[in-house]
Amino acid sequence: MSTAYKSAIDLVRELKQKHGNWQNISETDAARMMSQNRFKTGLDIAKYTAKIMRQDMEDYDNDTSQYTQSLGAWHGFVAQQTMYAKKKYFGTTSKTYIYLSGWMVAALRSEFGPLPDQSMHEKTSVPKLIEEIYTFLRQADAKVLNDYFRELNAAEEAGQDTSAIVEKIENFDSHVVPIIADIDAGFGNEEATYLLTKQMIEAGACAIQVENQVSDAKQCGHQAGKVTVPHEDFISKLNAIRYAFLELGVEDGVIVARTDSEGASLTQKIPVSNEPGDLASKYIDFIEMEEVTLENAKENDSLLKHNGKLVRPVRLPNGLYQFREETNIDRVVLDCVTALENGADLLWIETPTPDVEHIKMMVDRIKEQQPKAKLVYNNSPSFNWTLNFRKQVIAQWEEEGKDLSAYNKDDLMSVDYDGTELDAAADIAAKNFQRDASREAGVFHHLITLPTYHTTALSVHELAKGYFGEEGMLAYAAGVQRKEIREGIACVKHQAMAGSDLGDDHKEIFSGDNALKAGGGKNTMNQF
Repeated sequence: MSTAYKSAIDLVRELKQKHGNWQNISETDAARMMSQNRFKTGLDIAKYTAKIMRQDMEDYDNDTSQYTQSLGAWHGFVAQQTMYAKKKYFGTTSKTYIYLSGWMVAALRSEFGPLPDQSMHEKTSVPKLIEEIYTFLRQADAKVLNDYFRELNAAEEAGQDTSAIVEKIENFDSHVVPIIADIDAGFGNEEATYLLTKQMIEAGACAIQVENQVSDAKQCGHQAGKVTVPHEDFISKLNAIRYAFLELGVEDGVIVARTDSEGASLTQKIPVSNEPGDLASKYIDFIEMEEVTLENAKENDSLLKHNGKLVRPVRLPNGLYQFREETNIDRVVLDCVTALENGADLLWIETPTPDVEHIKMMVDRIKEQQPKAKLVYNNSPSFNWTLNFRKQVIAQWEEEGKDLSAYNKDDLMSVDYDGTELDAAADIAAKNFQRDASREAGVFHHLITLPTYHTTALSVHELAKGYFGEEGMLAYAAGVQRKEIREGIACVKHQAMAGSDLGDDHKEIFSGDNALKAGGGKNTMNQF
């Protein structure tokens, strides 16, 4: 018998003796329900999952093949089905997380309707989604364990050996996994970041991802117009997040520091430098400047003494300052080193393409100062993966002197190249990308930010195309339900997935023979 289950039985028995009037409460039923609800609060989840992440980070340091992965989820049901699939096909949720994307919260969960990824959605929608995801993951635990307890009861009644069933209960692999939660640029100043972080942690988040853009000018990492903040401002937000973790007792909380500097060309303000070579002066060095004299300076110009000269920082009509060209990689490296020196645990470098060599080049420079630097990497749907890898293969073949006359380098997405040697080589590169990037470029965690946004759109599109066309009901029967049955997907029994079996068992526990249960001979779900 499970140690936790047995301990719960003993506890309830003691409580019944203590209170004296709990005769209707079954020790075994109460213990069963207690075992099915392992996590009582979001803080329980945050503490549990933070330890998982810390162990996973240590495992990766020892063996780069032990990288972790996640898919972005915009609803609790999506996260739940992701974990069901992982357990079904691989037997465990180990090394698997859920990513909570600010992009998807903005596009799909705002009361304003669909919004661009510019931090215009309600900040409270982020912790609400975390709570929703964990509600669904906890329900998955309860449902599967309920099925195991049904097996256990039936085996006990039949006088059969229950050791294998008890083993499944005792070694149950929870669907509750870490969430890496996107807080954008913090939704305001450092106090606002602290307050929102607390809500996210209380909802269950063990890892907070924060970016170095200006909060009220935030842009999607794959769009133009990004404006970064001086390091001092970003460090304040790293501090705010760490204090929130510590205040709530999540000692292993993880901070993911994201830099958008590779694609950002603007800054909102010039930090104050107190001495040459300090952090502020390094940031100022990146700003585009032109030498001036007091005589030719314009009225109301902002001037600096820089490297012994009087200079005017280049300023756009909107008041923003412009960085010098070709400084983006140097800025990325300084951002990452500074973040790791000031409390960050993991890095996120937003890149323009999925190129292992390019990522490695930056990470190698970071590791010169921070040898244990590790990345969370966005395997973004904003990349054209097919085109990018076909381009990389063509570039490699060109370097090798291979005959490329069969390919038009300006039209590599052409369907004519599907099934060709180019297509096969590019697909192999895509298949191996995560493995290669983790081995060569320090990527600890691979995520896809908004895959389920695209899969939902695609599957609904395909169903609508057939259902409203000639296929009619066959579009659902063959295109959806038959596939669910063939794959053994639990969701085909949607009533049970929504909790009907769990509810029936609870009713029987609460009401005995008086229970009005949804299951039975007339339940159409018996067809499956």
